[in-house]
Amino acid sequence: MRRAADLEDLDGIFLLDKPAGPSSNQALQRVRHLLRARKAGHAGTLDPLATGLLPILCGEATKFAGSLADAEKAYEATVWFGVRTTTGDLGGEILAQNPVDVTPELVHEVAAQFRGEIRQVPPMHSAIKVNGRPLYERAHRGETIERASRIVQIMELAVDDLRADECDIRVRCSKGTYIRTLAEDMGRMLGCGATLKRLRRTMVGSFHVGSAISLDELESRGHLSAEIGLLPVDAALRHLPEIGLLPAATAQVLRGQAISVEAAPAACVRIYDADSQRFIGLGSVGAGVLRAHRLVASSGKVAGAPEIA
Repeated sequence: MRRAADLEDLDGIFLLDKPAGPSSNQALQRVRHLLRARKAGHAGTLDPLATGLLPILCGEATKFAGSLADAEKAYEATVWFGVRTTTGDLGGEILAQNPVDVTPELVHEVAAQFRGEIRQVPPMHSAIKVNGRPLYERAHRGETIERASRIVQIMELAVDDLRADECDIRVRCSKGTYIRTLAEDMGRMLGCGATLKRLRRTMVGSFHVGSAISLDELESRGHLSAEIGLLPVDAALRHLPEIGLLPAATAQVLRGQAISVEAAPAACVRIYDADSQRFIGLGSVGAGVLRAHRLVASSGKVAGAPEIA
């Protein structure tokens, strides 16, 4: 364990290509250790068996985790037909194995019914809290409780390859969508059951797994070169309109004061110091007045990073 004196106030976003095996928190702690970051969190849990994009937020970037948690996500997965497990994936015990007799036409027909706005019942093996306790804790004790269905959005569900008893799918979806549940529901409609055999997250908001770095690569780079992989704190917020302030106005905003601006009304804007181009935080504009909602401290160390296309 590193001593507090060995840690740094590092600010930024690290894109991790998580391997199968460790939990999201275990992967987070490994990255935090390698970066020597004093404070870090992750945006969007991945199951231990899942791989792919896991944004790690360091320092001041943790203040904006909600933007990534709310962002669209994309996955590549393999659905195994004829098998049902306790967890909806290969991490659970097999409950049933059924004969599989499906055609490509039927699979595509079923997939089409899950595009758009649908309702999902969250799995028992999930981090959703009921009465302050995660569902997976109850599931590990063999308990099952009623869960309310939730509305999610499936923007894209493509069947790429159909083999004898499995198929590969690509999914782009809203927050809160469980691909395990999607696989199980598809299997239920096909009449043979299904479980998730493989899951890889390829996108979170504007971030893509092609820009992510593996744990092995991070470890081989070493601490100093690893900082090159950090993206700026505001990298996850670039879909929002921005507003630049002169130094005097910047000072007022940093003191928590509302100021008059000539800008179009917006529920959320990125605020910058116009001279230094430093990101100040988020705010809103209404009736010609800018009010800051979440400001960043400027004491942290921010590594240089390339622009995101």
